[in-house]
Amino acid sequence: MKKLVSQPISQLCTLFIALAVCSCHPSREELEGLFTLDEQQFEAVYTSNDKLTFEAGNPSKAVLDSVVYSLDGQVLGRSKQISKMTFPLTQASTGYHFLKALFYAEKDTVSKSVRVEIGSPIEPKILHFTLVKKYPHDPAAFTEGYEFYNGELWESTGQKGSSYIAKVNVNTGVSESKIPLEASYFGEGISILNGKIYQLTWQDNLGFIYDAKTGKRLKSFSYDKAIEGWGMTNDGKQLYHSDGTEKIWTMDPETQKLTQSVNVYAGKQKIKSINELEWVQGKIYGNIWQKDAIAVIDPKTGYVEGVLDLSTLRAQVKNNEAEVLNGIAYRKETNTFFVTGKNWDSTFEIKIN
Repeated sequence: MKKLVSQPISQLCTLFIALAVCSCHPSREELEGLFTLDEQQFEAVYTSNDKLTFEAGNPSKAVLDSVVYSLDGQVLGRSKQISKMTFPLTQASTGYHFLKALFYAEKDTVSKSVRVEIGSPIEPKILHFTLVKKYPHDPAAFTEGYEFYNGELWESTGQKGSSYIAKVNVNTGVSESKIPLEASYFGEGISILNGKIYQLTWQDNLGFIYDAKTGKRLKSFSYDKAIEGWGMTNDGKQLYHSDGTEKIWTMDPETQKLTQSVNVYAGKQKIKSINELEWVQGKIYGNIWQKDAIAVIDPKTGYVEGVLDLSTLRAQVKNNEAEVLNGIAYRKETNTFFVTGKNWDSTFEIKIN
């Protein structure tokens, strides 16, 4: 017969306490199941005029110490119990946001989150135009940027091997003083600010700066975000550029750093593929890729305030190789817009009513 070996009482107590703790405290998987935040109770898209109303779930009736709600890290409110919550979205910007509920229970925390989309609270106005005059445009020009600077019309074009920047004779459509881009790059939008031409490239994460008088390249720069280069404009101080999504970025012209962005929405509809841009009297006029239309955008909010249909102009283009509308140049002296497209044989001067 084996002899029983007695253990000190202190060791037995420690063992019992450890077993009690292990058996009573729920596992991480069990903790995660204590509380829920059901996506089905949320609207597909909200606006800043709406209120966010929802209720978290506690299916197992677990004892809750408190719950903290936040939107993108900004605390909305706290509660000692599960109940229906309502928060205004007055200060929320357009785009995607993350609502997070942090539950404190069982001497631990459980985090649940839901993605919330916020659009514009206004419906865009339908704008109209009057055709002033029609001019020739080089049908070989795959237009990416279009802008007046000191009374002269500038254009940038795309396609590898044929991308360039040039001054354009408005009356003839002939390109002058061409600045060619290396064949390995696909040129995109341009904007001219303080005597310098800023140029984007499409997928090379690279931009260039030139002297507007001499055409000499002064500098190249890399985008500090993983984005594409599309359209470009400026407000006299800052540069703005689109990246093929619903975003328009603000760029510091001195550092070329992207400082902030807005998400473009027409009502509750996200507007993707913002292309060539033009700054006019505090608003951004933007071409929408694959649409013969221009959106008038508030640069502070991303709200589309107006939409201009230019499909009747596209119908007048005779070149069979013509692609999408993509060129907006505002001439302040006449308060008119010069619009064209990729491989269009015509530029149209219009007045927006």
